[in-house]
Amino acid sequence: MLQTVKVPTTDLTKGMFVSGLDREWLGTPFLTQGFLLQSETDIERVRDYCDFVWVDIQKCVYVSATLQRRAQGDRPRIPLTEIFKGRELKTYADQAEWKEEHPRATKALNTLLTDITDIFDKAAESGKLDAIRLKTSADPIVGSISRNPDACLWLGRLKQHDEYSYQHSLSVAIWAVAVGRQIGLHKRDLRSLAIGAMLMDVGKLLVDPELLQANRELTEEETREMRHHVAHGVHLVKKSGIVNQDVLDMVAFHHERHDGSGYPRGLKGDQIPAFARIAGIVDTYDAITSQRSYAEAKAPADAIKILYEQRDKRFQAELIEALIQAIGIYPAGTIVELTSGEVGIVVAESRTRRLLPKVILVLNRKKQAYPRPKVVDLQDTQGRYQEKPISISRSLEPGAFGIDIGRYQF
Repeated sequence: MLQTVKVPTTDLTKGMFVSGLDREWLGTPFLTQGFLLQSETDIERVRDYCDFVWVDIQKCVYVSATLQRRAQGDRPRIPLTEIFKGRELKTYADQAEWKEEHPRATKALNTLLTDITDIFDKAAESGKLDAIRLKTSADPIVGSISRNPDACLWLGRLKQHDEYSYQHSLSVAIWAVAVGRQIGLHKRDLRSLAIGAMLMDVGKLLVDPELLQANRELTEEETREMRHHVAHGVHLVKKSGIVNQDVLDMVAFHHERHDGSGYPRGLKGDQIPAFARIAGIVDTYDAITSQRSYAEAKAPADAIKILYEQRDKRFQAELIEALIQAIGIYPAGTIVELTSGEVGIVVAESRTRRLLPKVILVLNRKKQAYPRPKVVDLQDTQGRYQEKPISISRSLEPGAFGIDIGRYQF
């Protein structure tokens, strides 16, 4: 795949990294080492000097579908209607503001975490899952994410967790339903995504806990035992009377990969059921952004870059793009530093201008805490500061500057 792509300046979007011009750098106001397009003003300035530029794919914060196809040699995009053939797809619109949805999402997720803990603990003893309780518990978060995903995305980041905790199951369910909403799947399918995400690692209940928490390279025998959690999970789900094929597919195939490098069967491309393809992506995303025994949690923007580099390798490009569109480059709950030097927490993203979300400002430019944090819509700053509009400079690691996002309730 091409690393650098020639792009007409009429096609530039925020988030692209310009590495070359159609003229000498001397005599332009641009940095010779390249620069990130962070605002409409940046784009207009480039258009004043150039007809086309070169964009470095690896340094982009966000890569549009058009740029992606150019980099891949214009591989035809597969429509979502083809990937989810036979499914009813629709367009969702936000039906509630973040502040309105937050208390409902809080109640739904607290109840669900309690239920998951109880269901899994009992399953470890009895070998059976309470399928009816799972279905009942999943419905409220499906409803909340359908109305406005930001509240659940925010709450999904409140607790640091390792990739084998019950909280992991809850977080993966949030990402899966958010992606399903973006795709346009019907609510009954969103429920299947939620349940499948919660259950896809249930087989780890039967794996030695010390093996799960090992912070070393596993032996071949230990790797086989770890991978056997897939078969354990399928057996447990079927034994519990769950016959939903989408749920079974997510449990059975969430470790399969687009290029055939996964397990247990080494399936490729569309041999992998579509819901399992979503499961593999959101499972990986949550693992990368969570504390692991062998790796620190990464910032959401870094996780997106890692996944994007694996498009049409380990993961299907169209579904990676759906993830990016669903949760954004800077999902709710992400700690960010602004071009003003201030530090804040993303509270709600713009569905149309992904790089300009609403942010709770918590630290000033000297990195001192504000007495009273305030919410700023970065879209509003673009008009107010014509000479130097404020935007996000970078995404920070979870817990940066000692910030605990759970302290901020609005």
